[in-house]
Amino acid sequence: MRVYVPLTLSGLAAAHKNGELGAGPLGAYAVTPALREWYVSDDIEELEYAALNRAAQASLRLLAGDPQVARRRVVVAVDVPDGAAVADPDRGLDQSALGEVRVAGPVLLSKAASVHVDAEDAVADIAAAAAALGAADQGDDDAQFTVDGAEDHDLMWFGVQEIPELIG
Repeated sequence: MRVYVPLTLSGLAAAHKNGELGAGPLGAYAVTPALREWYVSDDIEELEYAALNRAAQASLRLLAGDPQVARRRVVVAVDVPDGAAVADPDRGLDQSALGEVRVAGPVLLSKAASVHVDAEDAVADIAAAAAALGAADQGDDDAQFTVDGAEDHDLMWFGVQEIPELIG
């Protein structure tokens, strides 16, 4: 099963140093039944793209919580054994939890398939979105517009062998 783990660049650097994304349980995103129902598609590539975007939104939340880290969203795509990632059945109808899963046990970086990171030209918009996230959560429409602007930037694809250049 492919899961998408939201990180920051400093989190990616720590994962590279330690050889794992986390000891578990680790929050991630995947194609879950609730995500399938919400997205109304059977195209697995579209569904995985939706899960990737959910992870990118979670990465933005990590950035908002740590103003010291570089303002670039990071998502690591990892293959885990079937059954290792489980959605919380109590949150299945919660739209904010669509695609959200917990991965038990350690998630080794060696199982990563790819890394997805914002381009340099997205940094200003991502920084603004991270700064506006709290106000958007409180219902501020202008702040929500700024947060939504982060979604105008697609994450770039990198092979795992490129991680040293990304964190260097």
